[in-house]
Amino acid sequence: MDEELFDIVDDRDEVVGRRSRGEVHRLGLLHRAVHVLVFNSRGQVFLQQRSLSKDKHPGVWDSSASGHVGSGEDYDATAARELCEEIGLRPGNPPARLFKLAACAETDAEFVWVYQADSEGPFVLNTEELLGGGWFSPRAVTDWIARAPEEFAPAFVYIWKKLGAS
Repeated sequence: MDEELFDIVDDRDEVVGRRSRGEVHRLGLLHRAVHVLVFNSRGQVFLQQRSLSKDKHPGVWDSSASGHVGSGEDYDATAARELCEEIGLRPGNPPARLFKLAACAETDAEFVWVYQADSEGPFVLNTEELLGGGWFSPRAVTDWIARAPEEFAPAFVYIWKKLGAS
């Protein structure tokens, strides 16, 4: 199987080239990603536990769905694709943009658009991508991060703090 290709971007998030996933990560090149937070009607957020086979941050807890923007793809299409690929969710409305993060150490050199979707589940989890998942109150997530931040992907911790959720 061919390795995924990512657009390389400059510090203004403008495309300047294209490289393979491995090269982008190995060289620490700026690239793009999305994170989607799915909330239910009780205000709980669905979090996924990343597969142990992931090349970055295996086995830790992360956003409901997340992933890299493929070369030539846009953020919005990626958010919808990742929801479908990772948790089997095809929302009636596109996920809503919440905010954008500049590429930094916490995001692994990724510009990140953060989205919100609403769903009650249940979800069909992609077992190649996820170990599992569950619903959590925002207060429980905040407390868990304070107690054991190493159990979460660094980008998720950064996003959660920016979100100001509790």
